[in-house]
Amino acid sequence: MAPGVGSYTASELLAVISARLLGDGQVVFAGVGIPLLAATLAQRLHAPGLTIPFEAGTIGAFVEPGQLPPSTNEQRCTRRANMVLGSTDVLLLLQRGYVDVGFMGGAQIDQYGNLNSSFIGDPGRRATRLPGTGGGNDIACLTQMIVAMKHEKRRFVERVDFVTSPGYLSGGDSRREAGLTAGGMFRVVTDLGLLGFDDGTRRMKLLALHPGVTADRLQENTGFAVAIEADLPITDPPTENELAVLRHLDPERLYTA
Repeated sequence: MAPGVGSYTASELLAVISARLLGDGQVVFAGVGIPLLAATLAQRLHAPGLTIPFEAGTIGAFVEPGQLPPSTNEQRCTRRANMVLGSTDVLLLLQRGYVDVGFMGGAQIDQYGNLNSSFIGDPGRRATRLPGTGGGNDIACLTQMIVAMKHEKRRFVERVDFVTSPGYLSGGDSRREAGLTAGGMFRVVTDLGLLGFDDGTRRMKLLALHPGVTADRLQENTGFAVAIEADLPITDPPTENELAVLRHLDPERLYTA
């Protein structure tokens, strides 16, 4: 449970705050878990025209309550979908600029928003092998990115062990100079606060804290210095309606426990 702010879990807080960032009419590439749950929650509450494509080919995936897919290759979401294409066709839609938002998690994120979901450790002696990129690299290169993850020092590192999905690379104009002229990191949602990126340096900065969280606590759980302004706003806690719909979508608490 989030400390002192009501009866909801950190994962539920991530899903609700993330859902609020999504708008009606957007096309959102959402990874499995909290990103897909948040996109589906947004559909149910305030963005009925939000479209979710899957890398495997489903366009307009419809997630039934209690049936959240474990993979973007899962075909249960083809029911009531707009269409089913090949994986190549979906990525071509992405390359043509038809996708607005990319939404995923990761094992590590650094001060410039680069994501790692490949491995932890030295490239020559990898300590932990992770799932890898899937379509994450394509999505991060071509869309406005939202990242949702637990706020831990081991995850928020000064430099990721491997850049699976590029953020702002080394900051400043380095992303554009590398040929990535579209997209970029937009927001990072954690169980402690809401973060964005400075328009000039492209370094991560704190935009708002969640109820009951201090700036010192957030900094203590971050492996690099976060830009923190005075008089930070506090996010609104999840409402009863948001939590009710969220729990209806995930009744067994597979993703929100």
